[in-house]
Amino acid sequence: MKPIGYWLNRTDQALTRRMDTLLAGYGLTRIGWQVLNVVADGPQVADTDVLALLAANADPATLTDAIGTALADGWLTRPDLDRLALTADGRTRLAAVAERVAVFRELSTAGISPEEYRTAVDVLERMTRNLT
Repeated sequence: MKPIGYWLNRTDQALTRRMDTLLAGYGLTRIGWQVLNVVADGPQVADTDVLALLAANADPATLTDAIGTALADGWLTRPDLDRLALTADGRTRLAAVAERVAVFRELSTAGISPEEYRTAVDVLERMTRNLT
């Protein structure tokens, strides 16, 4: 049996590869999708909040590039100098993408019961806490 680190790396790579492929038609990547979801959680979100919340997912340069791409593509706007918000069009487009992501999530958890999924997440969360 391969150790958990092996499967964590393979799972993350598979998730990223498949999500990037799925989201490419929308001009997004997995990181771009994550940025949009952080911004969608508030009426206005500071760039520094996006960088802090997603620090474990990507380096600051990658996150800053994703923010820039989302601004250039009309997903986001800057209501203030250091603030981000979804545009009306961005909110509509994000809802459409969310429907596709829901199908992706079903595919990625096929054959896994809700209890198994919760157990896997719980174990990974405890392992992370043990090591931080």
